[in-house]
Amino acid sequence: MSAWTGGTVSPRARCVLAPNGSPMTLEGTNTWVLAEPGGARSIVVDPGPLDADHLDAVLAAATEGGRSVAMVLATHRHHDHVEGAQAFAVMADAPVRAADPQFQIGPGITALAEGDKICVDGLELDVLHTPGHTSDCMTFLLPAERAILTGDMVLGRGPTVVIPPDGVLRDYFASLERFAALAGDVVDTVYPGHGPVLPDAGAAIDYYLTHRRQRLEQVRAAIDAGDVTPRQVVERVYVDVDKALWPAAEWSVKAQLIFLGVAVENPDEVPPNPYR
Repeated sequence: MSAWTGGTVSPRARCVLAPNGSPMTLEGTNTWVLAEPGGARSIVVDPGPLDADHLDAVLAAATEGGRSVAMVLATHRHHDHVEGAQAFAVMADAPVRAADPQFQIGPGITALAEGDKICVDGLELDVLHTPGHTSDCMTFLLPAERAILTGDMVLGRGPTVVIPPDGVLRDYFASLERFAALAGDVVDTVYPGHGPVLPDAGAAIDYYLTHRRQRLEQVRAAIDAGDVTPRQVVERVYVDVDKALWPAAEWSVKAQLIFLGVAVENPDEVPPNPYR
């Protein structure tokens, strides 16, 4: 599989890939520039890290052909998606909308909420509240392309991390089920927050649901075998995962233990939150 490099993926969507690749972010954060063909204004989703070259590239893409930036949207609060929001808002002279008020910028800006409809020069986005990865995760449905922008709820490659207490596995399952229903009705494609575009949304969501359920059963078996700390469970269940990702896996295990109603022993031993 070739490395994801971003670029134009459809008549309305272009990905500017941030230079913050890591085991957690894959090739980097996907900053999405959306505009209706012929429209005079664009929308930027997840401006990404505070990296001057990246923000310059995003601004160039968003203002190509003389367009201006109508607004900036955030899928969720993690720094690899919104650290550069304030700087970019100044550069583009555009407001920022997010579900978390601390990331909103501009006079009279309201928080993103379930059911919002964003319309910019013919481009339409439906806003869905889809918690799980974080409590403030927002998904943007682009009906004209039968696509959804999922942030970190669904990645272009591999599973995402659920980090309690802000991330809740029960909520995550509910959001995935919602995605599955959309994939069977109005969505064909996933534009993720990291990694390549997923042209078969139904297959991608089915993989996510299947993988999560299988992991949950493996965690149940580990508990039955006497492994009760996140680290013990990871060492038994995640042997197929690169050890560089084990700290993140411990967080996912903690979320699974909470889901199963199992008290987490030595909670302070869980590694630092990788998104802080």
